[in-house]
Amino acid sequence: MPQIPEKIHELTVGQLSARSGAAVSALHFYEAKGLIGSRRTAGNQRRYGRDALRRVAFIRAAQRVGIPLATIRDALSELPEERTPTREDWSRLSATWRAELDDRIKQLGRLRDHLTDCIGCGCLSLETCVLSNPDDVFGERMAGSRLLPLRRETPEDDTPGPAGK
Repeated sequence: MPQIPEKIHELTVGQLSARSGAAVSALHFYEAKGLIGSRRTAGNQRRYGRDALRRVAFIRAAQRVGIPLATIRDALSELPEERTPTREDWSRLSATWRAELDDRIKQLGRLRDHLTDCIGCGCLSLETCVLSNPDDVFGERMAGSRLLPLRRETPEDDTPGPAGK
């Protein structure tokens, strides 16, 4: 890993990429989303403060546990500019995300359990299907797929017919 001399206070996008492990395109994306910032030189080249290294590490760690970028941006906006996030910052912010992650884990568990039911049936039109068609009113009458007419005379008429009749 390339070492950055202590006297250098700004990094090029290549140096930031090499040190952080993030692709240059990812760094540009993070900047476009307001997660990190840079200044432009007279030659219009990006220069990042050394704090960007810790911010990128913070972003990538939060992404790995499923935190949306908008939430990460909001968290980083609470920190003073040009200061690296500290262990205390991470502890405080990650504690607020814990409940959200716990809810997602519960939701994924429920989806996993219902997925088995849908695979067993095969029609994806179960009355209890929460995956593909949770409000399926026709599933209450019969299982399986069928072609529905574009217009029906009565709601009870489930038989296919020519469009417009």
